[in-house]
Amino acid sequence: MPQFVDRFNRVHDYLRISVTDRCNLRCVYCMPPEGVQFMPHTELLTYEGIEEVVKVGASLGIRKLRITGGEPLVRKDLHVLVGKLSQIPGIEDIALTTNAIFLAQQAEALKEAGLTRVNISLDSLREDRFREITRGGDLNKVLAGIDAAYRVGFTPIKINTVLMKGFNDDEIGDFLRMTIDQPVQVRFIEYMPIGHADDNWKKGYLSLNYVKEVAKQLGFELEESGQVYGNGPSENFRIKGARGSIGFINPVSDHFCASCNRLRLTSDGTIKPCLYWEDELNIKKHLGNPEGIKQVFYRALDIKPENHEMAKVLNNEEQTNTPTHRRMSQIGG
Repeated sequence: MPQFVDRFNRVHDYLRISVTDRCNLRCVYCMPPEGVQFMPHTELLTYEGIEEVVKVGASLGIRKLRITGGEPLVRKDLHVLVGKLSQIPGIEDIALTTNAIFLAQQAEALKEAGLTRVNISLDSLREDRFREITRGGDLNKVLAGIDAAYRVGFTPIKINTVLMKGFNDDEIGDFLRMTIDQPVQVRFIEYMPIGHADDNWKKGYLSLNYVKEVAKQLGFELEESGQVYGNGPSENFRIKGARGSIGFINPVSDHFCASCNRLRLTSDGTIKPCLYWEDELNIKKHLGNPEGIKQVFYRALDIKPENHEMAKVLNNEEQTNTPTHRRMSQIGG
């Protein structure tokens, strides 16, 4: 089995694929109030183009894929792409990150096409607050999507919760309780300064150590949990006796760059070595030329930095590279 290794001896077997920069929500940490200008559909990689890039990636050692957006389920007939990717030799796992608004309608077709599992973005369990965070989203549709994910057999089901001080940190207990009766993993994620390292981000940032403090205050005994499949950089715990588990993803306070195993394919056809920095390599212009695509992959590993230095933003320290100007919805997370 080939191994795809960068200059820091990190093995890369994971490609995150953004299929669109469009989204049906306008989450406060992902887009500015005025929104962002979406690219014309003609600039998006076609499903055939994505398939071509993944075939080359698989020949180099890519084994795991994650489909992202924007919101990937707004892209028409996403199950067709999943079906194409699931047939590529070497691809072992295809996951989806979604806000789940449209998941109830599409879950069965995605499962039949070969989708392995889902991560569902959910930052509040209160209907009014969910509408506020998403600028208009319907929590009940997300909950219906989670039910559909259980019904068709996606496993594990993960809930991604971005923690924001003064906004949803008072719901930590509710999310912890969610894992007691449901076989779900709630993953708390630190608020990241992607495309907007401003004072509002600094005011909203909260270290995940606070979650552990809240758990202790509520009398929940956390014990280390075994590795959850496809969990990547998450630290895993479980409330004693709970059916589900809890994950902590600390990209700012305790970055996991030393074990990073991923590259990103943006919806407009670039390979992004690191989520945080601005570096992007045009792979779209090499479609039809497998050797050209392969060289872009190699170049991406050559320029991939050792770490992202997000923590320096908090301390107003000088960084060694230039942060991306693109928002999370434009990159694919």
